[in-house]
Amino acid sequence: MRSTSRPTVPVAPEVVERLKSVVGRAGYLDDPADIAPFCKSWRDGWIGRVPIVLRPQSTEQVAAIVRICAQMRVGVVPQGGNTGLTGGGQPHCDLSEVIVSTSRMNRIRAIDIINDTMTVEAGVVLKQIQHAASSSQRLFPLSLGAQGSCQIGGNISTNAGGVQVLRYGNTRELVLGLEVVLPNGSVWNGLRGLRKDNTGYDMKQLFIGAEGTLGIITAAVLRLFPMPSASETAWIGLASPAAGVALLAHMRTRLGDTVSAFELICRPIIDLLLAGVAGHEDPMRSIHPWYVLMEVTSQGPPGALHEPLSEALVDAHTAGLFADALIAASGAQSAKLWSLRESLTEAQASAGGSIAHDVSMPVSRIPEFIERADKALAAAYPGLRPCAFGHVGDGNIHYNPVRPLAWDGARLRSERFGINRIVHDIVAELGGSISAEHGVGRARLAELARYKQPVELEMMRAMKRALDPDGIMNPGKMLNV
Repeated sequence: MRSTSRPTVPVAPEVVERLKSVVGRAGYLDDPADIAPFCKSWRDGWIGRVPIVLRPQSTEQVAAIVRICAQMRVGVVPQGGNTGLTGGGQPHCDLSEVIVSTSRMNRIRAIDIINDTMTVEAGVVLKQIQHAASSSQRLFPLSLGAQGSCQIGGNISTNAGGVQVLRYGNTRELVLGLEVVLPNGSVWNGLRGLRKDNTGYDMKQLFIGAEGTLGIITAAVLRLFPMPSASETAWIGLASPAAGVALLAHMRTRLGDTVSAFELICRPIIDLLLAGVAGHEDPMRSIHPWYVLMEVTSQGPPGALHEPLSEALVDAHTAGLFADALIAASGAQSAKLWSLRESLTEAQASAGGSIAHDVSMPVSRIPEFIERADKALAAAYPGLRPCAFGHVGDGNIHYNPVRPLAWDGARLRSERFGINRIVHDIVAELGGSISAEHGVGRARLAELARYKQPVELEMMRAMKRALDPDGIMNPGKMLNV
């Protein structure tokens, strides 16, 4: 078996010409100015170089591209909307790879209302899927900040999370079938809209969250749900993460699976948002150390959840779980609250940047994690500003300390490794994960070897060697083989 180490020889001009012939003139970009946006990540500065960006329009074209690359041992970097956060969609700098963008594979192939499924190509933008589902009185619940530009193939390849994982699960739970071009150029058609299929290994799960290292996802069958007809949003001020976790348990006991989102947000990030990003206002007159943004949804007439939510909040307040709360009086007010949540990334940028950590752990350990991480970083890096928020309902915290006022961007970047080590060691001690929903890519590649069990790493390498023996699929991402 040949080595699966990353190809590093620049792509030969004659190979580039062969690839051009597969997609035709409308299907590639070879001008450096046109290529540049595909080679750079929108955050964290990952950047590379390729001789060509290929934009196939069909699964057959993707397969033909991969067959040529497999024959010539050329690295293939699959790319969706280029909204990733860990460098998983960026090439290296040695011109040894080509980017395969799925942006022109953007058809919704079918919607089956009776089966509650939608079959889509990999390049369909997430918001378009949400709108198509809504037009059929259905819900596709995956929801995240980049939904206006991210593509479903990338969402699946990174097992994207978002704000409704608490009720509906990660992307992994929302996919019933896949179509995948394998590293040898063959096509696996697994587009089956089945909830039950007990005929062997569930092959689609290999590719969900694999970040394009085992093949290129070209289409998917997605699960749809009844569109909720009753919805309420609450903004709650409380004293601590421990109070937030206790409130979550209370609300789930009272309201069950109607609790669809439960976001914990620290006050310092709200202050940064109000100071640095226009168009927002403080939802409450009183200031609290922490907040929860909660949404409950169900079937039934509009307003049906208002009384159950109000009663549950009254009981929680009586129990001392929070200090103050408001229930959005209209859809517009609810949208304002969610806009505040979705702008927290901009708030960090306006304050000079942060070191992002996308971590998860048992919900019960979240308060201990935040307390320990805050204390450890304050001792090691005086002036580093605490910043934590995220999907506490599913144990996913974005722990993103903001740079001290005395540091410049270069100093912040130089301290990244030390800050990561402190945070991730605590996460590991608490039985957590260093990547909850953003993936590994290049940003977490070295750390994976520190925190993943050796037997798990070898299982992953065995799968990579079996499916991609020449190491051409998204080389140097997720796993060092």
